[in-house]
Amino acid sequence: MGLKQIKKICCIGAGYVGGPSMAVIANNCPEIEVNVVDINENRINQWNSKELSNLPVFEPGLKNIIKRCRNKNLYFSTDIVNNIKSADMIFISVNTPTKTKGIGAGQAIDLKWVESSAREVSKYASGETIVVEKSTLPVKTAAMIKKILINPSSKNNSKKFHVLSNPEFLAEGTAINDLQKPDRILIGGENSFAINALKKIYLHWVNEDKILETNLWSSELSKLAANAFLAQRISSINSISALCEETGADVNEVALAVGMDSRIGSKFLNAGPGFGGSCFKKDILNLVYLCNHYGLNQVATYWQQIIEINNWQKNRIVKIVVEKLFGSVADKKIGILGFSFKADTNDTRESPAIEICKELLEEGAILQIYDPKVEKEKIESELRAYSRKWNYANSVFDAAKSSDAIILLTEWQEFREIRWEEIHEIMRLPAWIFDTRNICNVNRMKALGFCLWSLGKQN
Repeated sequence: MGLKQIKKICCIGAGYVGGPSMAVIANNCPEIEVNVVDINENRINQWNSKELSNLPVFEPGLKNIIKRCRNKNLYFSTDIVNNIKSADMIFISVNTPTKTKGIGAGQAIDLKWVESSAREVSKYASGETIVVEKSTLPVKTAAMIKKILINPSSKNNSKKFHVLSNPEFLAEGTAINDLQKPDRILIGGENSFAINALKKIYLHWVNEDKILETNLWSSELSKLAANAFLAQRISSINSISALCEETGADVNEVALAVGMDSRIGSKFLNAGPGFGGSCFKKDILNLVYLCNHYGLNQVATYWQQIIEINNWQKNRIVKIVVEKLFGSVADKKIGILGFSFKADTNDTRESPAIEICKELLEEGAILQIYDPKVEKEKIESELRAYSRKWNYANSVFDAAKSSDAIILLTEWQEFREIRWEEIHEIMRLPAWIFDTRNICNVNRMKALGFCLWSLGKQN
């Protein structure tokens, strides 16, 4: 095999990873035809929508790329079979949820969609095909894919497959920038020609010194390890936030001092209600499962504690809200500002807001929920059991009206620009603000007459 010229790419999976990743490849490689396929017809229709505001993924900058490339060299389709047949390179970017039942339930990754995709590729691909793992996967998943694709007993010897691991390292909210200006591109594989074919695509816009080549297993584990380390930093600073509240220290000042140490760095040291998103919890749980599987029980216990601290932080915030509101939130209106797990994304997966809202609803609170990008239907799907106890708010004003308290849960820029003097007038007194993102100026809020609790500060 010489250096393979990639003319057609097929990406199986049109979600948060597949859509943006393929859009950026199409944008930088106009000579390559990129086809993103999915069995979810509604999702594909959203990607093809004339109204770019209806895209299934909100990411700053994504809209412009879709507008520029769609139906030129970037296509979204449910025609999985024909796009697999014609592809030189196939990315597998499907959902990899945590298993809910069976062996490893609650920790292990459910690989059914990965397996299903590999079987489709095995059945319909033609000629020589490079198959790239793009989903976040457990170590040794490539071995399963290879067994499905490279079957010695197969009667069809005209097919040839090469399996690579190319994990994404995206932060939702900055995904397009992360794809355009990556810290690194990681390619794990065994066949140098296949590695070079994928590398050549990235060299259209990424410097060669940022492309790291490893074996398959190192590549797969690196993704899990990276997410575990990032989540660890969040749980660490959140544990310190509780100590700050008891001692009179300010968590922002502590984080600044710690982050200025060049050995540590300042990123992921913002205290908050806990980490969320599709990867952190799932990947740590999978890491715990793998460690236990290989008999590394102490290591598994260490990583499990990162999850425990994250759960504890959410529960701690609810207890503080209940305590400050005279020990009960029953029949009290509480405005919730932010339902996505972080700013600049409409993703609610594992959002701290979900568990915090559920616990408050269990306590009898009436919630008025507002998020700039999360639609009512998505909130309904998360809070289905509490349909009569919460209201969808169309603005900050609607969320605050007649409320006893407001809880800031997501750091949207819009929330940094709230005219609090107007909000105070429409709330029930005493008007409480629970700032879990350290958005509010303490002195100003108190001067306006608010009762304020700030995460990581003595209150």
